[in-house]
Amino acid sequence: MSEKGHLSQKDLKRFKKSLEDSRKAIIENARKTMEEESNFDTDDLPDEIDQASSEYAQSMAFRLRDREKFLLKKIEKALQRIEDGTFGMCERCEELITMKRLEARPVTTLCIRCKEEQEKKEKSYG
Repeated sequence: MSEKGHLSQKDLKRFKKSLEDSRKAIIENARKTMEEESNFDTDDLPDEIDQASSEYAQSMAFRLRDREKFLLKKIEKALQRIEDGTFGMCERCEELITMKRLEARPVTTLCIRCKEEQEKKEKSYG
């Protein structure tokens, strides 16, 4: 971070590449999963135990896909924030998010303080 506290162009490029690589990996992984499932024929299964485990495997794949969709949306939002110059700024308090936090979670939109407050609220409603 520079003296003003903003990310340098070099930092932004690095985060952008990292986010784009993550997006590519998720899409590639989803494509592989779909190809593997389309080659899968339930008629090959001898009994209901295998049938049940196959349904379990399919529901796991769907759940994974939901999680992947959720992450893809976060990645898209982060890339958009890089474009519009708001990347690295907390959505809630508009303070700068620390470099350490951004490196750990480049899709984050909250500084650590706002994130902890959000989690406390969720726990008290949970």
